[in-house]
This record gives sequence, structure tokens and C-alpha cells, in this order.
Amino acid sequence: MKKILSLLLATALFLVACGNKNETKGAADSQGGAAGKTEKLIVGATPIPHAELLNLVKEDLKKEGIDLEVVEFNDYVQPNKALADKSIDANFFQHVPYMEDFGKKNNIELSAVGNIHLEPMALYSKKIKNPNELKNGDTLIIPNDPTNGGRALILLDKAGIIKLKDNTKLDSTPADIAENPKNIKIETLSNEQIAPRLSEVAGAIINSNFAIDAGVTKNEIILIEGKDSPYVNIVTVLKGNENDERVKKLVKALQSEKIKKHIEEKYEGRVIPAF
Repeated sequence: MKKILSLLLATALFLVACGNKNETKGAADSQGGAAGKTEKLIVGATPIPHAELLNLVKEDLKKEGIDLEVVEFNDYVQPNKALADKSIDANFFQHVPYMEDFGKKNNIELSAVGNIHLEPMALYSKKIKNPNELKNGDTLIIPNDPTNGGRALILLDKAGIIKLKDNTKLDSTPADIAENPKNIKIETLSNEQIAPRLSEVAGAIINSNFAIDAGVTKNEIILIEGKDSPYVNIVTVLKGNENDERVKKLVKALQSEKIKKHIEEKYEGRVIPAF
């Protein structure tokens, strides 16, 4: 009888142990499944430095449950159009003046959700070392979009190369030039077309990202914006999506010490952290 009772007790203890083991395993599996669950976030960006910075935070976001997909664009129009048609969730390439101008002209409600960096606009040249060396009738190329074109003209105005009717007007065009003592010819092109033309003219004002991407060096800068420029590059979403938790995690990752250090070490002042 004692043997039978001992056998029954051993069997019961074995079954309880197995049950506890299975419950523990089930709980662990459940927790692992929750931890392994990720949400997709698609962000449009121009290649340098924007897409590069995004790719640097992919693994950080994965730990936060975000699967970041970076879609690269080579102009300043398509990223906002992709945002409007909702083929991407956010973009990272522009500053607030450009965003506001584009939104107004294209009837798209856009919203800035995080300051990341500043790209000081500069006048580059392969022919001269100082703006004072510009000759009568020389040609300079500037961006043709309203905000960056105006920004370029303000830079030339502050350097005394030209004088604008109003040097606070962000959307100034060559038609707003009041004085041009050296009869400088101002040619306008889309941002991505400027750097390849640099060797053909006396100089060109190029956004840092396009200059870096085209291999135009820091040594070719003859005039540059100050660090107080208002043209900070931002993460942008459609209005109403400002509280998207995925985007909040993205902004936090981009405003990290890791990204700040990368910007300061790699871009030699042509890209400056703005957070």
C-alpha cells in the first residue's frame, strides 16, 4: 500500500512540475512575441546627410519596436508629394520656410515635429578664393525654388555683392535686386543641377547636402551663412499626425548624443546639430 501511495505522489509531483514548466514557457513565449512585434515607419529623405542619419538610427529604433524603412529622393518636390499621397509616413529633408511655402502653393497641410540639424548655405567656387575677386559680368548660380533662392540672395546681399530692395524678404528673386555694382549675372537652377555646373561659372550657392553628395569640398567655400540661420532641417508629417508615437521615437533617436557626435565629427561644420 505504501508503495502505491509513494508512486501516486511521485506521479502527481511530476505532473505539477511539467505543468509549471509549460506555463512558464508559455508566458515567456507570450512575452517574446510581444517584444518581437514591430511597427513599420516609412520615411522619405534626400541622401546626404538625411538618409545617412536615418540609417544610423535603424537599430536603435528596432529596439523600440520600430521597423524603419528609408526611401531616398534626389529632389525637393517628391518627398512632400509622397507624404501627401501617404506612401510615406514622414520626411526629413527640408526647413520650415520651404515646408510652409510648398504647403501653401500645393494645398498640403504639413507640420514640423523635430529640429535636427542646420546646413549653412555657402557660395562655392573653383576659380576664386574670395568674393572680392568677382569680376564685372561674372555669373553666379543660385537655387530656383523660392525659399532657397531668396536665402541665397540674402547671403549675397549681406556680403555686399548685391543689394536687395528688402533683405529680410525670404522669397526674394533676382527681380528684387536693387543694386548690382559688378553686374553679376544670376542664373537659377534646381538644387540638384547646381553642383555639376560649378566649374563653368565664377561661383554657385549650393545647399550643403547637395555639395557634399557631389563631392564639392569645404576648401571651395568662399562665403558661408552664420550659425544663426533660421533654416533648420526638420522631420515633417502631415498635419494631424504630430502625435504619432512612431515619429516621436524617430525624432528622439535623431536628437541623440550619438547623432550629434556623428554630425560634428563627419561634416566639418557644413552640417551643424540643431538640438
